[in-house]
Amino acid sequence: MVLAESLSLAMLLVVLVCAVVRPFRLTEAVFAVPAALVVILAGAITPAHVRDEAARLGPVIGFLAAVLVLAKLCDDEGLFHACGTWMARWSAGRPGRLLGAVFALASAITAVLSLDATVVLLTPVVFATAAHMGARPTPHVYACSHLSNTASTLLPVSNLTNLLAFSASGLSFARFGALMALPWLVAIGVEYLVFRRFFGAALRDVTPGPHPAEPPELPLFALLTVAGTLAGFLLTSALGIDPAWAAAAGALVMAVRALARRHTTPAAIVRAAALPFLAFVLALGIVVRAVVDNGLADALGHLLPDGTALPALLGSAALAAVLANVINNLPAVLVLVPLAAPSGPGAVLAVLLGVNIGPNLTYAGSLATLLWRRIVHHHEHDVDLRQFTTLGLLTVPASLALATVALWLSLHLIGT
Repeated sequence: MVLAESLSLAMLLVVLVCAVVRPFRLTEAVFAVPAALVVILAGAITPAHVRDEAARLGPVIGFLAAVLVLAKLCDDEGLFHACGTWMARWSAGRPGRLLGAVFALASAITAVLSLDATVVLLTPVVFATAAHMGARPTPHVYACSHLSNTASTLLPVSNLTNLLAFSASGLSFARFGALMALPWLVAIGVEYLVFRRFFGAALRDVTPGPHPAEPPELPLFALLTVAGTLAGFLLTSALGIDPAWAAAAGALVMAVRALARRHTTPAAIVRAAALPFLAFVLALGIVVRAVVDNGLADALGHLLPDGTALPALLGSAALAAVLANVINNLPAVLVLVPLAAPSGPGAVLAVLLGVNIGPNLTYAGSLATLLWRRIVHHHEHDVDLRQFTTLGLLTVPASLALATVALWLSLHLIGT
């Protein structure tokens, strides 16, 4: 038992460190898959639990692949370029207005197309828009990082952590969104107020740039496909069908159109699905399950509050936020959601607030922040650790506490 516990923890540490450091620039799956094989072959996890974990994560992984393909094909259609042009024209050379536009678009894109779309596709557009305006990029680029986490609380499709929590909550797609709408708005509002104050000087400093370009033709097909996919999520949830089928249908519609018009290739679509990352998610789930089976569940079970009273919800959210910053938010949700589920959907959603908002405190809190950091470095923009951490300390406690109070209100007003 002690050997299995030590081995499981060691493998989890290897996976997380390599995900952060990425030695030799190798993908996370290169380290996670062998780690999962080690815990399986060593008997730290039973074959039955491996099958259970694969069955639990299979639909989630399929859903994630479809959403990633959908977001990439929307980008190919020009959706994100149109967003950048709209932001530039709306801002009219004023960085403060640009920040508001970034908050609005990043929140919507994160909620509908997942946080990966905000990090990978919107962040470069924000860089280009700020440079075109002659504005400092830091406030706007940091907003992409924070909102990829904070704004991912609204819908089951917004984040991989949401998909895991959604499957355990027993809620319908519509009820999940209804309960999280008020916490989502509150958390984003707190972030916006802090950003305006924290970056006050930068938002007043601007070098006039050229006049914004004329807006490109609206990618109507992409917008209609996204809207239809969202409607499909609601319909499949109401019918008791896995929403992954709606996501797959939306991705298929975009893929058929793009292939017919020769705007993409089958190989590019496969790359958009991020198969190595999907393998990483499955392998990480197996390693985390081994850690849980060998003692972590018992230890956290004593710390996680019971029930859905306000103090219990606040305690669950805080514990989830701390754990996300210690072991990353994906392992944290894999560990805590099964422990919170017996207390009901409210407890699961409180944990979700913690693992989604909490990671804004550190680089290692979420995979999205790690990916955002690499993209920022690619654009030769420095990320100041002290500034990033200070901003996190100013936003995370306030936004998490107030969002949890908003969740408590939603539970009483709407019910589960």
